[in-house]
Amino acid sequence: MGRGTGVARHCVAWLGQPTAEESGGLARAGWSVRVVATDAEGGIGACGGDVVAALADLRGGEEEGLRRAERMVAEHSGLPWIALIAPETPAHEPRVVRLLAGCIDFFTSPLDLPRLLGTLARFGDGVQAASAQSPDMPGLLGQSAAMDALRATLRKYAPVDLPVLITGETGTGKEVAARALHRLSARAARPFAAINCGALPPSLVQSELFGHERGAFTGASARRLGHIESAAGGTVFLDEIGDLPLDAQTNLLRFLQEGTIERVGSSQSIRADVRVLAATHVDLEKAVAAGRFRADLYYRLNVLRLPMPPLRKRGDDVEVLAQHFLDDFRRQHGSRARAFSGAARRAMRAFAWPGNVRELINRVQRAAVVAEAALIGAAELDLADPAAIRMVPASLDCTRVAAERDAVLACLRESRFNVSECARRLKVSRVTVYRLCRKHRLTLAEMR
Repeated sequence: MGRGTGVARHCVAWLGQPTAEESGGLARAGWSVRVVATDAEGGIGACGGDVVAALADLRGGEEEGLRRAERMVAEHSGLPWIALIAPETPAHEPRVVRLLAGCIDFFTSPLDLPRLLGTLARFGDGVQAASAQSPDMPGLLGQSAAMDALRATLRKYAPVDLPVLITGETGTGKEVAARALHRLSARAARPFAAINCGALPPSLVQSELFGHERGAFTGASARRLGHIESAAGGTVFLDEIGDLPLDAQTNLLRFLQEGTIERVGSSQSIRADVRVLAATHVDLEKAVAAGRFRADLYYRLNVLRLPMPPLRKRGDDVEVLAQHFLDDFRRQHGSRARAFSGAARRAMRAFAWPGNVRELINRVQRAAVVAEAALIGAAELDLADPAAIRMVPASLDCTRVAAERDAVLACLRESRFNVSECARRLKVSRVTVYRLCRKHRLTLAEMR
């Protein structure tokens, strides 16, 4: 078995034969290449943390090379695998489909070396660097341009003791950003009070925010400090500010203008030194135009504006976040799964994530519970692998065929490949299930 000289922490085990240009490009980027002949016996010679990734070079298309790659991938399932195929490779053939489905990524020749390096960088030290959190901004993971810009803005806004309006879609991490602003500010040692305005009963909003005196209303048996007064010297985060009733908006405006509050049942003004951060997923400009939100309060809150980027605009951050949430889940609950398959990674990158980071957390946690292997697949995430769609022959209706195949495959997995149970769930006959398996080249014996 041929091996690159020396010991490297970053190494690619190349099953096949790279070109001089490919080897040189990897070497210049700091990756050692260990060549593994396709006709060699034994393993790839991985020791300790030396081998970071493995690459199956199928450009020759030889049967022996494919057989060898299948065996090596099976024997070294703990390694991230990448496939390199020729443009004419029959990617819809079952054996090739299975091989590509188990890879973290695949390429056609000529090899796009910068993209390969980007794929490799998500592993080894590259993953650690990408997922590292700033000590002062825990929870804000990722190295996309959108996140770099967000962190820069947070550092700019934090020292300025003015209101900040945090906007963005549901699930983008608005409270995480608010906590980072507080942690970076001079108020960091004082309280941080997070209040979901949409969850407060209308009759109790004033009391929750500003407090009440004893006897102010039925059930008020004692004086109670509101969230604003309790957070004296610190920060109050008003989430979903667009749901705040109009009367509470009036009192909040008075506080922002004068720095004083009045408890319910009292006429005495109390000075409160609190910075207000507010967040909303609704368009406040439209709410103002519709008369649901006070224009003067909007202008008071919208001194500094912080838009949160949606997950679909954060590129490969979705993989970093998914691995972080999986690792976090494993520490708390344990799981067979320790990483994501290539199909799952492709599916995550292609998905629009309407629920953003919150939806990603939910899907990862569910997948960690149901996964029965070390790698979570696209089906466990309830996502479709975009590569599977590309592999369907062009003469077919790609969208329809891919959806049908995904549905059958997901049902088979959920029913543990019991054809009768799968047929009941799909409300078709067993004969139809067998026919669909033949149509989509799903080999039951091998999948079991």
